[in-house]
Amino acid sequence: MAANLFDDFNSISSKQWKQKIQFELNGADYNETLVWNSPEDIQVKPFYHKDEFKKAFAVTTKATQFKICQNIFVYDFEKSIERALDSLKRGADSIRFTIENESIDITKLLEKLPLEKVTVYFHLSFISIDFVKKIDAFAKKNNTLIFCNLDPIGQLAKDGNWFVTKEKSNFETLNLLSAATTAVSLISINATLYQNAGANMVQQIAYSLGHANEYFNRIESINQPIVFEVAVGTNYFFEIAKLRALRLLFNLIAQEYNHILDCNIIVSPTKRNKTLYDYNVNMLRTTTECMSAIIGGADAIANLPYDALYHKDNEFGDRIARNQLLILKNESYFDKVNNPADGSYYIESLTNQLAEKSLALFKDMESNGGFLKQLNDGIIKRKIQESADTAQELFDNGKEILLGTNKHPNKADKMKHDLELFPFVKVKPRKTLITPIIEKRLAEKIEQERLEKES
Repeated sequence: MAANLFDDFNSISSKQWKQKIQFELNGADYNETLVWNSPEDIQVKPFYHKDEFKKAFAVTTKATQFKICQNIFVYDFEKSIERALDSLKRGADSIRFTIENESIDITKLLEKLPLEKVTVYFHLSFISIDFVKKIDAFAKKNNTLIFCNLDPIGQLAKDGNWFVTKEKSNFETLNLLSAATTAVSLISINATLYQNAGANMVQQIAYSLGHANEYFNRIESINQPIVFEVAVGTNYFFEIAKLRALRLLFNLIAQEYNHILDCNIIVSPTKRNKTLYDYNVNMLRTTTECMSAIIGGADAIANLPYDALYHKDNEFGDRIARNQLLILKNESYFDKVNNPADGSYYIESLTNQLAEKSLALFKDMESNGGFLKQLNDGIIKRKIQESADTAQELFDNGKEILLGTNKHPNKADKMKHDLELFPFVKVKPRKTLITPIIEKRLAEKIEQERLEKES
């Protein structure tokens, strides 16, 4: 029988570790020196020990099954089909089509895809009963699940207006579709908006849950998985915990409505920390963000190309973004173990704390009228803006660092003549029902100043 090597070592308690650390600090205060507070008011300790760990929640993630998703904006029909097939050939196993009008022949778009092994998401810029029925008929005929990602509340939050002018009509349409379709998933939560606008993680989780809860209250029957579209940033372990906390709290709330289906989480790297200058650093940022997504339990990941801020969709940027995920999957073995974060006292502690704080905020929101009321009253936007302003101040003061932008910038780097897209917040005065939640990157102001100085 093999000897247990751990028997040769005495176990060390958390109290002994603290005493040793305090001795090494030479009189400095332990809490002030080594414990720091996150924007979510979570105290992060220098070490975590089983003596102090209590597992309050259990969450199941399936890293072995995550999909590599390719985003495709459908503008040229034939080219979109060609691009989808090429992406699948080069390693993608999921496609997310963005469609802006109903004129697209949805059957022809889908019929050439190998749907027996491909997950398809749609991002629709409209809501149409006939269009979704066509998708459902195709899904039924081919025995495949397709995610339609309809999100009228997300449309209101981001655009300021509903898909259909009257609020009630949007939910009536969803109820009609819910009764008329059986093979497609209808409901989606655009949680990327909250992260990209500057919400802290507790707000992101709580607002996403409140967002979903509005659909549970207004849709009579939800018989397919709900999709959460989530953005992740570079706070590596916190982002892992965020996804885990979101999934477990969703399942907790869904049980109250007798909804037993797990949610489907599709993740993209945040835009908030991406930069124009020294843009290759964006690849490093998106790599760690995709790592967080996999370990946190994303069902699918649509990576953000390093040049997405300033270039139109292009083959090179897409290939690099896809290859980042292929390396993580096939060469770094991120898909070999389910529940990879289990047993990490740090991640499990963060998951518990984020879940507890998010649930408290969710309950407070519900007791004050719910997510939609607070969205209409401007409370959600104000709270997100407060968090965004705090983060912006840290960036402006150099306490929040983006390498190549506010630290170690390359002064010789020029970008003015390489811009194919406008990379800043667009001001578009128009009449809206509410003031929309605006996505804004941290580096926008400093980049605009640099562009103005370029010869």
